[in-house]
Amino acid sequence: MDLDNLGVGSAFHGLGPDLLNQLEDEENEKKEKKKSKAKKKQEEEAADESKHDMVHIRVQQRNGRKCITTVQGLNAELDLKKILKAIKKAECCNGTVVEDDNMGHVLQFQGDQRAAVGKFLSENEIVLAANLKTHGAG
Repeated sequence: MDLDNLGVGSAFHGLGPDLLNQLEDEENEKKEKKKSKAKKKQEEEAADESKHDMVHIRVQQRNGRKCITTVQGLNAELDLKKILKAIKKAECCNGTVVEDDNMGHVLQFQGDQRAAVGKFLSENEIVLAANLKTHGAG
């Protein structure tokens, strides 16, 4: 098919190889930008997933000088009752497993046991030390 008869050939006829290479380079840059955006999005999703893998240890004031320590974010496949029993025995405190609608299963201990619980979970390789987040001052 002859492009000159359609009136289109004259528009492309003046395009030299330099201009075509420039257009191809621009298209390649656009593709690379899309790939980099997709890669950033995957990294953000991985970071979000790692946030969900975090185990949070908090202390909550009850009344007067009394407080409780809560542990949330433990894997649902773990036997929380056995972990609870071991920590209770090691730290001489009482505790329970509470089921919360938003947070799932939460371990609760009497007193401020943040350091002891974090140490127990990391030493027994239940949770990586990097995935433990202790909240509160002290």
